[in-house]
Amino acid sequence: MTSPERSRNDGTTLIGSSRLREVKVEDAVGMVLAHDLTQIVPGQFKGRLFRKGHVVTSEDLPRLKDIGKEHLFTIELADADLHEDDAAVRMARALSGDHVAYGEPAEGKASLKSTAHGLAFIAREMVDEINRLGDIALATVVDRRVVRTGEALAATRVIPLIVPKLKIEAVEDIVSAYRAAHGIAPIGVRPFRRMTAGLLTTGSEVYSGRIQDKFGPAVSAKLAEFGSEVVEQRFAPDDRHTIVNEIHYLRKQGYDMILVTGGMSVDPDDRTPGAIAEAGADIVSYGTPMLPGSMLLFGYLQGVPIFGLPGCVMHDPYTSFDVLLSRVLAGDTIAREDIVGMGYGGLHRS
Repeated sequence: MTSPERSRNDGTTLIGSSRLREVKVEDAVGMVLAHDLTQIVPGQFKGRLFRKGHVVTSEDLPRLKDIGKEHLFTIELADADLHEDDAAVRMARALSGDHVAYGEPAEGKASLKSTAHGLAFIAREMVDEINRLGDIALATVVDRRVVRTGEALAATRVIPLIVPKLKIEAVEDIVSAYRAAHGIAPIGVRPFRRMTAGLLTTGSEVYSGRIQDKFGPAVSAKLAEFGSEVVEQRFAPDDRHTIVNEIHYLRKQGYDMILVTGGMSVDPDDRTPGAIAEAGADIVSYGTPMLPGSMLLFGYLQGVPIFGLPGCVMHDPYTSFDVLLSRVLAGDTIAREDIVGMGYGGLHRS
């Protein structure tokens, strides 16, 4: 924890080895602000009224009093201490990995933002370790969240105005150890790759033209959101042999992934899961502990990701397909444990 404040008779407050000197606001004209001053107008505005480094003028006095400032402070910073803004920037600089940028600090906070459309990487154990230090805060988005360019990934915050350098050096040591052990920064973004897909829609009712296909537009729209594309769509009746042949056809076209829709339930006439296995796919999982999307199948066919997509993909905005698709596009190799882990936080529909 930061050293406790100690007041002196001369109006000076000691924080560790640093000094805060209290000055009446009327006597502060010409003084350089040592920290940001915040204004809050409920329902309208919350932010900096004056920035650190601002030179106080007589015109500023009414505005300072409007935010309740009867006194301002000068800072004599000791060599062993850091100002909140400088400390926040040092933390942000240490934490930032690939495709991450941080801006100038404000009110002791520095934000880390994505410079790419991709999947966030957040080392949860490192976040907890830093927050145990006290006097500083690190808030992040959840790991493996889809982020767009310019979207916030994390924010560093210093709680007191002055913090010991040793506290920030401890953060830097934690991050350095993480980088050495894992070869990457604890906060980063993995950009989405552009991938092509071959889509096979199964179902005799669609194949015969009795009902209109809804899978094609829905799946194409999802891939387009990530910058990828369904290059070809084919149709097959509920016949295992035909489905197997169509899967082999799509594999020979060299698409980056294969998507097979329809026939994924446990009804006796649903042939898709068996056909995917018969086509030679190594099934990672048939079924996921996530709702909606529990009947999804995922595997690899000669190294190419292959999905068996259940009906919910047509109408639910977020399913297990969205989760696994984003990870495939970010370059993940999906293992059984990745799918097992989808149950925690995986209830999106009761």
